[in-house]
Amino acid sequence: QVQLVESGGGLVQTGDSLRLSCAASGCAVSGYSMGWFRLGPGRERRFVAAISWSDGSTYYADSVKGRFTISRDNAKNTVYLQMNSLKPDDTAVYYCAADRLVQTIVRRNTANYWGQGTRVTVSS
Repeated sequence: QVQLVESGGGLVQTGDSLRLSCAASGCAVSGYSMGWFRLGPGRERRFVAAISWSDGSTYYADSVKGRFTISRDNAKNTVYLQMNSLKPDDTAVYYCAADRLVQTIVRRNTANYWGQGTRVTVSS
């Protein structure tokens, strides 16, 4: 059973940075494509970023390109989301997800396994 546990959320001000972490157990992140989604107030769940298990290719939503960076540390079985230049619109609960296929995450906006979420609040 794949388990994902996010951490690193918090309350920050506009322009600040945060790094979210997603620790995986029950699987090796090297064998799964990993992604981040977010659920903002009054909004649907949206894809944020993904990293392919096969070649490390990364994918980003247009709204976060140039500000967010997804990475993974296979030795630590952890995936990260570095978030810079945060804006109030980035306020959301951020979920880590895992799937064998990166395109499931990127194009179908879903995944097989999910974490419980970590809240990020960006004040203006």
